[in-house]
Amino acid sequence: MGLGQSSKAPVTEDTDEVNFDHFQILRAIGKGSFGKVCIVQKKDTKKMYAMKYMNKLKCVERNEVRNVLKELQIMQNLEHPFLVNFWYSFQDEEDMFMVVDLLLGGDLRYHLQQNVHFSESTVKLYICELALALGYLRTKRIIHRDIKPDNILLDEHGHVHLTDFNIAAIVKDDLKATSIAGTKPYMAPELFQSFEGSHPGYSFSVDWWSLGITAYELLRGQRPYVMKSSTPANEILQTFHKIHPSYPTAWSLEMKSLLRKLLCTDVQKRISCLAELQDLDYMSDVNWDAVLSKQVPPGFIPNRRRLNCDPTFELEEMILESKPLHKKKKRLARKTKDHGSDGSPQNGQLQQRLDNVQRDFIVFNREKSRKAVVDSESSELSTSEKNKAIEDGQNNNIEPAAYLSG
Repeated sequence: MGLGQSSKAPVTEDTDEVNFDHFQILRAIGKGSFGKVCIVQKKDTKKMYAMKYMNKLKCVERNEVRNVLKELQIMQNLEHPFLVNFWYSFQDEEDMFMVVDLLLGGDLRYHLQQNVHFSESTVKLYICELALALGYLRTKRIIHRDIKPDNILLDEHGHVHLTDFNIAAIVKDDLKATSIAGTKPYMAPELFQSFEGSHPGYSFSVDWWSLGITAYELLRGQRPYVMKSSTPANEILQTFHKIHPSYPTAWSLEMKSLLRKLLCTDVQKRISCLAELQDLDYMSDVNWDAVLSKQVPPGFIPNRRRLNCDPTFELEEMILESKPLHKKKKRLARKTKDHGSDGSPQNGQLQQRLDNVQRDFIVFNREKSRKAVVDSESSELSTSEKNKAIEDGQNNNIEPAAYLSG
C-alpha cells in the first residue's frame, strides 16, 4: 500500500534545487513527536531513501527549530559507513524535509520488542562498528548524546548505523559541554551532577557509557539500572553509587570486563575512545579494516521479506493524519488560491518565527556537493597537467630567466 503513486514523468534537470516533487512517496515507516518518516524514491535516479519531514508550526510551538537546524548543520559535514548519512534537505511553507539513507532492517528497539536474542559475538561486532562511528565523530568534535537502541538502525545485511543528531553537541578544542541532554536511562553519571548544582562539564566519554548500557540491554533484554525518564536526578545519582550491575554467568569474562570498563562511573577509568577499546585483549582478534568495510558478517540478519517497523504508521498516515503527505501538492495549491487563508489565523509573533525558519533553513544536496568536488579536482588536475607540460619543455617559448628576476 503506497502513500502516493505518481504517473508524472521523472524529473531529470539538475539545475534546480531538489524539492518535494523530485520524490515519489511510497509509505510511512515511523514517527516522532513532531516529525514523521516515509520511504521515498527519487524519480530521476530511482534510488530509494528515507525522508523525514517536520511540521514547521509544531517545531516553532515546541521550540524545536534550533535543534532541527543544528542537526542539519552537523549532518551535512558527516559521512561514514556506520552513520545514517544525509543526502538532501529542502522546505515548503508547511514542512522541513531531510532525506537520508534508507535502512530497512529496523532499529534495535524494534528487535528487542520482538524478543530477538542477540548473541555475544553479534553484540561485540555492534560495539566495534559503533566504536568506529564514535571515533569518527570525535574527529569532528561531536558528542552524540543520545545513543540507545532506538537510534541504531540495521541495514539489510545486519550492520548498525547511528542516527538522530537532534541533540548532538559540538565541542571546541578541549572545552567541555555543560548543557543537559539525552535519554535518562542511557545518560552517564556525570550528566546528572549539574542537577546537584556543581557541574564540571563532560565530554566524549558520555557516549561510551551509553554504548555500554545499550550493549548490556541487547545481551540481556533489560538495562543494568532500573530508572525511568521521570526518575529525579538525585535518585539516579544514588542508584549509580548504591547499585552494581549484575552480569550473568553465561557471559564470557572478556565481555563482562568490557562492559565494566564502559559502565565505569569514574570518567577517568572509563573506556572513552576508540584506541582504548582497540587495546583490549578481547579485541585482539578483530580485523578493524574488515569491520570498517563491512566484510565481517553480523550474526543477526533482519528478515528481508518484511518491513521491520510498526505497520500502524502507514494506517495512521492514511486514515488519522489531518494533513497527509500524499495530498500535500493539492493542499498547498488550494491554500495559494485562497491567498493563504486556512481558517487558522496566526498572530504576528508566530508568523515572524515561521518566517525566520524559512530564512534560516539550510538547503543541502550531497549529490551536487560531490559533483562540485569532482569538478574542482579535475580542474586542479588539468592545471597540474598544463604546468607539467611547461616543465617538460612542451611550451618552451618562455625564457627561464623571466622567473629569476624579482
